[in-house]
Amino acid sequence: MKRLMLIGFLSVATAVCAEEAPITQDELIRRTQELYDSLVSGNQAPWKKHFADDCMFADEKGRFLDKPKLIADITPLPPGYSGTIKIQNAQSRVIGNTAVLSYDADETETIFGQNLKARYHITDTWLQRNGNWQIIASQAHRYYEDPAAGKTDPKKFADFIGTYELSPGQTRSVTAEGDKLFVERKGKREELLPETSELFFRKGVEGRILFRYAANGKVDALIDRRNNEDVVWRKTSESKK
Repeated sequence: MKRLMLIGFLSVATAVCAEEAPITQDELIRRTQELYDSLVSGNQAPWKKHFADDCMFADEKGRFLDKPKLIADITPLPPGYSGTIKIQNAQSRVIGNTAVLSYDADETETIFGQNLKARYHITDTWLQRNGNWQIIASQAHRYYEDPAAGKTDPKKFADFIGTYELSPGQTRSVTAEGDKLFVERKGKREELLPETSELFFRKGVEGRILFRYAANGKVDALIDRRNNEDVVWRKTSESKK
């Protein structure tokens, strides 16, 4: 009788210890990688398993999904498409029944033999309930990357060069040196790198710079386009030749 009681006690103690055992970073990474490895085939099983029913999921596109919408979004890649997502630079904090895993996700997507790459940073919060660790919240953002540089057309630089005004006393100037175009404001000078011959970007700065032509065929404004919204700088002086 005592032996049976001892066995029962040990069984309960073992179950309690297992339930309260903290999860390791390696295990969090393993489970998370399992999620990404299932994306190509559209296997929803790991997502159903590792995400809590009351989870919150915010992706890099700005969408906010509950679990049903998240699971519905897991579908196989189309024919001719393949890819991988690998976890890099992971860090974690495990406190009691809560664990946070923050990491980079390096994505390679192949579309009919052409490779595309993207990098994301993702933070997942895992919660242990009833001995089961699941993601209760996940948030992702995509790292900004400059667009591919195109070719300049120095013949058009004369149209762009000049002074542009946002408001009285708020000006920026556009100048050229050889086949390079520059914009300067308050002593800060930046090269305008071409995406096309009339569309430019600054290294490491999200957004585009473009020049607006008026009906008379002359540039009358510099457009600072940010997140699909425009800040218009009106041209006040032409280039000096």
